[in-house]
Amino acid sequence: MQRRKNILSIEEHIPKFKDARKKKQNRRLITYLSIFFLLIFFVIYIQSPLSRVHTVHVKGNALLSDSEVKKLTGISRKTNIWSVHKEELQQKLEKNPLIKQATVSRDFPNTVSISVKEYTRIAYIIKNKGYEPLFASGKTVDKFRTKSIPGDAPVLYGFKNSKQLEEMAAELEKLNPGIRKLISEVHFNNQSDKNEKLELFMNDGLIVKAAIHDFAKKMEVYPSIASQIKKGTKGIVHIGVGAYFEKIESPHDEKKDQNNSTEEPIQ
Repeated sequence: MQRRKNILSIEEHIPKFKDARKKKQNRRLITYLSIFFLLIFFVIYIQSPLSRVHTVHVKGNALLSDSEVKKLTGISRKTNIWSVHKEELQQKLEKNPLIKQATVSRDFPNTVSISVKEYTRIAYIIKNKGYEPLFASGKTVDKFRTKSIPGDAPVLYGFKNSKQLEEMAAELEKLNPGIRKLISEVHFNNQSDKNEKLELFMNDGLIVKAAIHDFAKKMEVYPSIASQIKKGTKGIVHIGVGAYFEKIESPHDEKKDQNNSTEEPIQ
């Protein structure tokens, strides 16, 4: 009797087992079909105009126009979005002397977004009878050349090679913008027998002598030094191993002292 009950119990569950197996097979079939159709859709998308770049968004640029940045990428209406390699494109953009950093992203189905960070304009050099801006990259760009004397950054004189310019540009970039605005001219004297190859003419009338090495760090003390010097006093601020002020005597003072300069330590 017990055996008959067990047989009846199994027979009652058979339809349930069949339904469960059928549902499982249906789910598996739906999964396979979904993958199949997705693959077909993907292949169609790759081969169709939908996968070609329709829009290039550019942001962060001020010196370069949107069209100039887009031209640097080489992307056209025929470019397939899957052929856009972000790292390669970023390196390509960063070769431009105005672009410090570039970030590229692909926004599907057919948009490329570019974010750029440009170098700072930190000085000018005289070139081709004009003032050509020097950027923090150490490079100049002739399209920004101006005939008028610039007042937003110092003018550099005597820098004969690119290595000197790049080193000076790097130091000026690190320099506090407020201090940088105080500098009118920077002269490089390669013939100087001292370490102080730089001679700066400041907007407040003082002259600064310094070396390129650690120039930005040493110039941090200039505002403090200048504040201790009586307004209208002419002289040279030396910022080398130690900082001191060398007063330039006026012609009237020369009668009292045959030496034309005196040194005053900075407190």
